[in-house]
Amino acid sequence: METTKHSWLYSQLFTNWKKFEVIYVSLLLLLQVVVFVIAPDSIIGMVSGLCGVLCLVYGMKGRKISFLFGIVQCLAMTYIAWISHAYGSFAMDIIYVISQPIGWFMWGKDEATHSFSKETRKLVFGGAFIAWGIGWFILARLNGQLPYFDSINFVVSLIAQGLYILKYKENWSLWIVVNIANVIYWTILTVQMLTGHNDVASLGVYLSQSALQFALLFNSIYAHHVWNSGEADNEGGAA
Repeated sequence: METTKHSWLYSQLFTNWKKFEVIYVSLLLLLQVVVFVIAPDSIIGMVSGLCGVLCLVYGMKGRKISFLFGIVQCLAMTYIAWISHAYGSFAMDIIYVISQPIGWFMWGKDEATHSFSKETRKLVFGGAFIAWGIGWFILARLNGQLPYFDSINFVVSLIAQGLYILKYKENWSLWIVVNIANVIYWTILTVQMLTGHNDVASLGVYLSQSALQFALLFNSIYAHHVWNSGEADNEGGAA
C-alpha cells in the first residue's frame, strides 16, 4: 500500500484528529468569537483567546506547532494582564513568551512523554503548594487584584510550563489547578465589571479571558487523558 506523504506543516495541523476532538475544538473557537460579538471592545482579547485555544489543543496532541500559536497568545496576554493589574499573570506571561522558542527546540520529532515516580510527584506537587503561598504574600504586597488566585497563575503555572516543555505528563495535573483558579479569577473580575465595582481594563477583556480559561480547563482535563494513554508521544503521530 502507498502511504500518502504530507508536508510537516500539513501533518502538524490536520492529521490524526478524532471526530470528538474536531467538534470540541470548533466549539471552543466559536465560543471566543461569540464572546467578541457580545463585547467587541477588545480585539487583542479575542486574538489571545483564539491562539490560546489552538496553542493548548495542539499541545494536547503533543505537537511542536503548539509553540507558534503560543507565542502570539502570550504576547497578547502579557498586554491584557498589564492593563488588568494582574501582575502575577503579567510576570508569568513574560516567562511564557521566553519559553515558547525553548519549547520549540526541546520538543524533538520522535520524543515520547515522560512521567515522575510516585515519590518525586509528591515533592513536585508539595513544592508547588509552598510556592503558591509565597507568591500570594508577594503579590498582596504589590496590591495586585485577587492575589490568592493570581499567585496560582504565577508560580504554579511556572512549574507546569517547565514540566510541559520537558514533556512530563504531570504538567496537566498542575494546569487543571491553574485553569480552575483562572476561571474563578476572571469570572470574579467580569462580575465586578458588570456590577460597577471594577473599572480596570474592559468588559471584553474579562469576558474573553473567562471564556478562554473555561476552554483551557476542558482541554487540560482531556489532555491529561491523552498524555497518560501515550497518544501524545512522537508529536501525536504527526510524522
